[in-house]
Amino acid sequence: MNITSYSAIAASFLLLLELALIARVLLRSSRQPASRIAWITVIALLPVAGILAYLLFGETSIGRRRTARVRTVLEEMPEFPAAVPGDEANFEANVPGRYAHLFRVGRSIKHIEPVGGNSATLPADSNAVIDAMVADIDAAEQHVHLLFYIWLADGNGCKVVEALKRAAGRGVICRAMVDDLGSRSMIHSQHWQDMRDAGVRLAVALPIGNPLLRPFRGRIDLRDHRKIVVIDSSITYCGSQNCADPEFRVKPKYAPWVDIMMRFEGPVATQNQFLFARDWMAYADENLDELLRHPIPAHRSGFPAQVVASGPTARPSAMPEMFESLMYAARSKLVITTPYYVPDEPLQNALCAAAYRGVDTTIIFPARNDSWVVAAASRSYYAELLTAGVKIHEYEGGLLHTKSLTLDGEVTLIGSANMDRRSFDLNYENNILFYDPELTAVMQQRQAQYLAHSRRVEPNEVAAWPVSRRLWNNFIAMLGPVL
Repeated sequence: MNITSYSAIAASFLLLLELALIARVLLRSSRQPASRIAWITVIALLPVAGILAYLLFGETSIGRRRTARVRTVLEEMPEFPAAVPGDEANFEANVPGRYAHLFRVGRSIKHIEPVGGNSATLPADSNAVIDAMVADIDAAEQHVHLLFYIWLADGNGCKVVEALKRAAGRGVICRAMVDDLGSRSMIHSQHWQDMRDAGVRLAVALPIGNPLLRPFRGRIDLRDHRKIVVIDSSITYCGSQNCADPEFRVKPKYAPWVDIMMRFEGPVATQNQFLFARDWMAYADENLDELLRHPIPAHRSGFPAQVVASGPTARPSAMPEMFESLMYAARSKLVITTPYYVPDEPLQNALCAAAYRGVDTTIIFPARNDSWVVAAASRSYYAELLTAGVKIHEYEGGLLHTKSLTLDGEVTLIGSANMDRRSFDLNYENNILFYDPELTAVMQQRQAQYLAHSRRVEPNEVAAWPVSRRLWNNFIAMLGPVL
């Protein structure tokens, strides 16, 4: 055979592979039309690069073995609260009727019911969070469970390391779990081995292994983005903060990273315990079912709260549906903070609709984003938001990393989930939704502090952006559905 014949065979093979992948894109369930169109365009216009990109990033799979393991864990572990003995009055959630549908949306994602009898505090800043966490670990009597996407061996990170070692030394069972990519430096540090030697039980979520082989077993960029701390099944922390200094020395030019982490007490801590256990048993060879059946300490009074967890192995579009439901429920005031905003069309429409119907709608972004891609994509949505009447502010006191939403001064959602397609489709996230006017007022005060250090973006400013900037922002945003 001559060179021409080989070329014809190669071209035919490439065409067949293109057609096969295009058919797969069309047949894949739970993919939005915009995503299908984007992937088909990429594969058709860039045959080699497009095929390679789809094979690496086109499907949200953690791998067959991991998926099977997660499914087995979920099928075998006890359910909350049925498995937990105690007076059902501990769990009764008195959610006002006007907000009951929001908690039903949360329940539909992971079948986690809202529970009453909770209390919470909001530490002043990231350092105060770590100090409170260390104090709780030092006071732990039974167990400490910790899961972070990023855990750095810096000042705050090492404070937690030492606290866990102290707790393990006095007989408290300590389990610590991190994401393999986000906490790679900690995993390969002496601190990790020191904790293991001290008796801390360690696990790694979504281990990458050989990065060249990983794409053939599942997407390498599917990550466990959760931030969970549970102590003695009665205290839990939830928010946006990783286990690190606010200076965040891996990206110091964006410092300080501005986060929140609420400290909760009550039955919602046991809900986070169940969520931690799901991740732990999926990657560590240890069954926690007996622990999950321990009675919940009585909390007769307090507000209703609910863990809202999502991930690539959960229902598709779960997290954007939660955000959209909250936006459509707003009647007077809606305040949102998020560092990463790359919405799908329904989420963008829901935010605009809130402003159009007269809701005082404010969203706060960081002025400088550690991701230039997300920064460009986010700003492509500014004009439409401003036209609808949404107030856009850019925080100038560091990288605003807080993910929060307050609704009509009564309902709050906080956690790890951003309003971008990575959080929606690729990351495992954890959040807490609660109804409490007093604590929501505290959260609104924190949001007001962010506004005091922010600059409002005016419509005429966006209208004056040069054509080159608008072209760039819109081009980057157009790639969003490819994720």
